[in-house]
Amino acid sequence: MAAWTPADIGNQTGRTFVVTGANSGIGLEAARALVRAGAHVVLAVRDTEKGAQAATEIGADAPGTTEVRRLDLADLSSVRAFVAELDGPVDVLINNAGLMAIPERRTADGFEMQVGTNFLGHFALTGLLLDVITDRVVTLSSVAHRLGSIDLSDLNWRRRRYQRWFAYGQSKLADLMFAYELEHRFVAAGSPLRSMAAHPGYSATNLQSRTESVQDAAMGLMNKVIAQGPESGAQPTLYAATMPDLPGGTFIGPSGFQEIAGPPVPVGSTVASHDREVQARLWDLASELTGVTPHIRAGARS
Repeated sequence: MAAWTPADIGNQTGRTFVVTGANSGIGLEAARALVRAGAHVVLAVRDTEKGAQAATEIGADAPGTTEVRRLDLADLSSVRAFVAELDGPVDVLINNAGLMAIPERRTADGFEMQVGTNFLGHFALTGLLLDVITDRVVTLSSVAHRLGSIDLSDLNWRRRRYQRWFAYGQSKLADLMFAYELEHRFVAAGSPLRSMAAHPGYSATNLQSRTESVQDAAMGLMNKVIAQGPESGAQPTLYAATMPDLPGGTFIGPSGFQEIAGPPVPVGSTVASHDREVQARLWDLASELTGVTPHIRAGARS
């Protein structure tokens, strides 16, 4: 069977996608491909000026349409404002935006910045949008979920000594466990919605230049030597977001060696990521921290 490419995306005319962090990197390339397929894409970005520039670039000669809306996942008031101002149904939500291996910082709500942005912000966004989503939610994880462990007693690194890479791994494991738990809850409720996860492999984006450490230079070199470009890195996201008959709970990543690069395929994840008890407890903790209790509506699940 021929490898999947974005050329295999079906006609998306009439469908609306929300893509967080869509002004650069993988989010930008995913948005570009969706607009080329005829979709209407909401670029949910922290910097609307950069978002407008991206929309202008994407919109040239593309059959689909874009709109730019402000969303700061590190501020729950911004998440709520985004949802309140969003018009109409959303077919697919793509939880793409993220931070990687940054120095210790706090969100507006006091969360550790990586888990607050990568996981808790997306948890709140998803929960607040569930009533208007019609098809699926795609949440971006990482091969770095293998580094992670979930500390339910100190998710926000208040008692532990902060370690940037383990904090990143925890946030990406949390994203993956959230995607799995969301699918479990869809199934239990008989919901027609589906939850997917995806990871981009090793893709050269601006994430590797924002650690504010000597690691920026080392990762810049690795970007030139082994990394794939963001257009290729976006393919697992696009596969997870558009494949019509993809089962809920599927995790999509590159098919090559160590899942670094290659055409998108279903991939596995760590034993820890499938721990149903921790998935449920993490969901409850996220709901408590964000003040968002996702409502899973019942329906005819095909």
